[in-house]
Amino acid sequence: MSAVLQTQTTSLTKIDLAPRIASEIKADKQTLLSGALAPAIRELLEQRGVVVIRQIGFTDDEQIAFTKTLGPIVQVNKAGISKITIDPVENPKGSYIRGAFYWHIDGTMLPEPIGLATLTAHRLSATGGDTQFCNTYAAYEDLSAEDKLQLANFKVVHSIESTQRYFNPEPTYAEVQEWQAYPDRILPLVWTHRSGRKSLVLGNTATYVVGMGHRDSSALLTRLRDWATQPQFVYTHKWTVGDMVIWDNSGTMHRATLYALDSGRMMHRTQTAGEESIV
Repeated sequence: MSAVLQTQTTSLTKIDLAPRIASEIKADKQTLLSGALAPAIRELLEQRGVVVIRQIGFTDDEQIAFTKTLGPIVQVNKAGISKITIDPVENPKGSYIRGAFYWHIDGTMLPEPIGLATLTAHRLSATGGDTQFCNTYAAYEDLSAEDKLQLANFKVVHSIESTQRYFNPEPTYAEVQEWQAYPDRILPLVWTHRSGRKSLVLGNTATYVVGMGHRDSSALLTRLRDWATQPQFVYTHKWTVGDMVIWDNSGTMHRATLYALDSGRMMHRTQTAGEESIV
């Protein structure tokens, strides 16, 4: 359904793409790069988690400039763009990208997780390679009162090792040492944001619930992941080259659907710095 989002500075027309998540907007490059729509886009991201702009066709420089209208950019390298591909020639750490096939939040191992992110499609796989997002605000809001009370004070250990074991369940000792070079983090299961809203902190870095036995911990984290990724909370983006998707990383999880590892799929990503700590 098409609707107009009105802010103090400007308005934009949005088309909701799924019941509880994701809206499409239409705008030209000049308007997007001017920053005039930035407040409205940020407000829409707060409400809907994901914003889609189809076939905008940003160059790297344009994508970086646009991202800077939304917040301080994470300067990952001189170019300012992360190449999201499994191809080791294009990305020396491409093997780590395989963790993106599983639900996750970017930057759970950082003091402040990534704020917003943009992804632009440059090359696609012939099969698979969609990107799915789920709204972790809405998933929390729809929990029962009993669940909310039970989960309020739970803490979860997050680790890099957990993400890697999804696709490498029998690592070498050297690989385990490499993964464990990154310290674990203990995070609340329920993130109380400075806005007062709450969201679930799940994903492939979540290893176990502090003080809970392995079986019960595994069952709880799996049940909550299944809950948060129900159809009403999920949007699946089927890419066309030139599409750009923006998401609020603090209120969503995402994953890529499986595609051939030799497909050459290439996405360019920018991110803004985190704005608040989970802890």
